[in-house]
Amino acid sequence: MPRQRIVIAMYDGLGLDYLESSPMPALKEMMTQGLFKPVSAVFPTVTNANNVSICCGTWPKEHGITGNSYYNEVTGEADYMEHAAFVRQPTIIQRAAMQGVPAALLTCKVKTINLLAPGAALAVAAERPPDKFVRRYGPPPGIYSREINYWLWRVAIDLLKNWPEIGLLYIHTTDYPMHTWAPHEAESQAHLAELDRLLGEARDVAPDAAFYITADHGMNYKRRCWDLMRACHERGLELRFALSAEKDRYVKHHRTFGGAAWVWLRSPADAQEAIEMIAALDGVEAVLTRDEAAARFQLMPERIGQLVVLGDHETVFGELDTAMEVLDQRYRSHGSLHESAIPLVIFDPKGGLPPAETLKANVDLTRLLFRAS
Repeated sequence: MPRQRIVIAMYDGLGLDYLESSPMPALKEMMTQGLFKPVSAVFPTVTNANNVSICCGTWPKEHGITGNSYYNEVTGEADYMEHAAFVRQPTIIQRAAMQGVPAALLTCKVKTINLLAPGAALAVAAERPPDKFVRRYGPPPGIYSREINYWLWRVAIDLLKNWPEIGLLYIHTTDYPMHTWAPHEAESQAHLAELDRLLGEARDVAPDAAFYITADHGMNYKRRCWDLMRACHERGLELRFALSAEKDRYVKHHRTFGGAAWVWLRSPADAQEAIEMIAALDGVEAVLTRDEAAARFQLMPERIGQLVVLGDHETVFGELDTAMEVLDQRYRSHGSLHESAIPLVIFDPKGGLPPAETLKANVDLTRLLFRAS
């Protein structure tokens, strides 16, 4: 008997509030007929840490991706954490390939190709697609648009219809629409209605396939941003470095600001002073040591700061020209614990649905798929 085709849809930024505020009849039929459970995203609630967790079925303490960026304590340089060499666990794409199952990776973002493409028979980023895909599907809209998600799903539907040899299809959209519009706004409703229509079409052209659906994080309005290095400098303490865990190349999405930050100290003796100083800033929810954060959130300790700073639902961190900036009232971002509530949906797997109590986070969605028996 042929192995069932698997479709994994990772809707970037699809917090529960978006799902609850939008009709989405195709998805909600899958939820009713299959398994739906509200689950938690991985902390920090940023794309790379969650995308890799979903794709590996393991936590950051095992696969090593702890955010969108990192700081090399030896060289003193920061860089983007978006290369496959950082990933220390096999992805579901690699596990499928090892079992002889061709896999395709479709994403809006080039950084996802850089992280997750190894082992894929086909890997396409709508941001920069191969010429043959442009000829077949037309030029994709820009990365800062909702329409790029539609282009991506049209490619997915065509692959499901005409490339039946692909046994695993991993689809990753962009959250630019969620950064731009709140769940109740007409533009958001229109975006999700079209994504839902395309999901329904994908199900119709691949009635044999099982669908596994989740998100990486939600989204909230943010009111203030702190530059922790400047804030501490003004209060008499020099930090070695501070980094937003959200920082990536997609500046228009979020200006690189996020609701969690890593802090490195000039001396271990500065730790207590830094903790007290940062904790006193408006909107800081908690300041944890490296060991505390690694244990609480299952993070790889050598890839986070000596201190981990958590913002409340209105606060983000990043690089500024001043210590603090009051943000535009339309500014929306993520990264904190307040963007953790996301959906998990499993529809029509041949082997039966897993027990709901075993599904607590998006990490659990693919944990058992393509594992050696």
